[in-house]
Amino acid sequence: MYVEKLPPHDERAEESVVGSLLIDGEAIVTVSTLLKPDDFYIEKARWCYEACLSLWESNEAINPITVGHRLAILDRLDSIGGPSYLGYLVSSLPTSSHVEHYAKIVSRSHTLRRLIDAAGEIASIGYDGYTDVDRSLSQAEDLLFKIRTGQESRDFVAIRDVLDQYLEESARIDSSVDAGETPVYTSFVDLDQILGGFQRSDLVILASGPSVGKSTLALNIARNASGQGLGVGVFSLEMSREQIGHRFLSSEADVNLRLVRQRLYGDLVEGRIVNAAGTLSELPIYIDDTPLQGIVDIRNRCRRMHMERKLDFIIIDYLQLIQGTGRRENRVQEVGEITRSLKGLARDLNLPVLALSQLSRAVDVRPSHRPQLSDLRESGSIEQDADVVMFIHREDRNLTENEWYEQHPNQEFPNGLADLIVAKHRHGPLGTIKLRFNGAMARFEDTPTYREQ
Repeated sequence: MYVEKLPPHDERAEESVVGSLLIDGEAIVTVSTLLKPDDFYIEKARWCYEACLSLWESNEAINPITVGHRLAILDRLDSIGGPSYLGYLVSSLPTSSHVEHYAKIVSRSHTLRRLIDAAGEIASIGYDGYTDVDRSLSQAEDLLFKIRTGQESRDFVAIRDVLDQYLEESARIDSSVDAGETPVYTSFVDLDQILGGFQRSDLVILASGPSVGKSTLALNIARNASGQGLGVGVFSLEMSREQIGHRFLSSEADVNLRLVRQRLYGDLVEGRIVNAAGTLSELPIYIDDTPLQGIVDIRNRCRRMHMERKLDFIIIDYLQLIQGTGRRENRVQEVGEITRSLKGLARDLNLPVLALSQLSRAVDVRPSHRPQLSDLRESGSIEQDADVVMFIHREDRNLTENEWYEQHPNQEFPNGLADLIVAKHRHGPLGTIKLRFNGAMARFEDTPTYREQ
C-alpha cells in the first residue's frame, strides 16, 4: 500500500523555537538572522513566529501575553488553540539556551523541502527543455545554486538598511580583516590606489592588442592575490596549463621565460626554479585550460569550484574565445549575453571577475594607437556591463626606436614602459598608471605615481 510521505520537518524543533522566544524575548536577536517565517512547516508555529518578529520590529516585549494579543488582533489566536497552546510551548521547554540549535534544525528541514521542490521543477525542465539542453542545464544549476547559497529573489530595501550594512562591514574590516568581504588587492601600488583593489561583485575588463602583455599582467595579479590567501580560479581558453605554469615559474624564480620553457639552465638556476615551484605549489591557484568553453560551462564550473574550495577571484583569458549559447542572431549579441552572464556570476559569487579582451582593428589605424572605450571588440555591451575597464598601451609596440626619436627627439625611447589606462571606473576616478614590462621574466613591475584624470 502506497503511503505518501510528508515533507521533511521537525514539529518539536519549530515549537521549541517559539517556546524559547516566549521564555526569553531577547533570543529573537539570535534567531531572526537564521530563520524566516516561511522556514516553518507547521502553520501555527509559523504564525507565532511571525507575531514575535512583528513585536520585535515594533520594539515591544515578547512574552505569552503580547504574542497572544498580537495573534488575537490578526484573528489567529483561536486557530492555534488559544492561550493554552502558548502556555504549552512555555511549559514543555525547560530553557531557552538552545534556541540557536533548534533554529538550525528548522532551517535544515526547510532546505530539504526546497530541494524536493527544486527536483520537481528540474523534472519539468527535463520534459520541456529537450530542444535547448544548455539552457535547461543552466536553469537546473540555478535552482540548486540558490538553495545552497540561500539566494532568494531580491526586493526593494530601504537606503537605511544598505547604509547600516555598510557601517557594519566597515566595523568588521577595521576589527579583523575578513578575506570574504574585503576587495582583492593586486599589489600594484598605484593600481590599488586608484581602484581600491578589485571590488567584490565587479566585472573588470583588461583589454589590449595581441602580445602587449594582458595575460602576463593578469597572471601577475593572480599570483599577488593568492599570496594573500585568496582562492584564484584561472580560465585559460588560449594557453595550456603548462604554458601558464612556465610563466608563473619564470616570474617567481626570476628566470628568463625562454630558459624555463626549453629547460636550458644550470644547477644554480635549477635550484631557484625548484624553490619557486615549492612556493607556488602552496598557493590556492586553480587552472582550467579547457578550450572552446561556453559561458554556461564556465559559470557552472565556477560555482562548483566556489562551493568546493572557496574562490575569491576569477580570471578569464579571454572574452572573445568564450562560446555563447547559440541563441543569438550575431556575435555582437552573443558577446553581450556573455558579458551579462559574467557580471551576474560576479554578483552571485560575490567576487571580482577579471575578463581579458581583444581590441578591434580601429586602434591600429589611429595615429596615436592609444586605446579608447570604442575599441572594445565586437560589442558595446562590454563597456556597458563592466564596472572597470582598463587598457594596456605600450609605445614600444607601435614605434621602432628610430621612428620614436624622429617624433620625440628629446625623449628617451620608452622600452618596456606600459601605460595601464583606467578608462572606466564605476566607483571612482579614472587615470593612467605607469608600469614596466619585463617580457623575459613574464612580469610587470611598479613605477612611481599615476596620472589621475
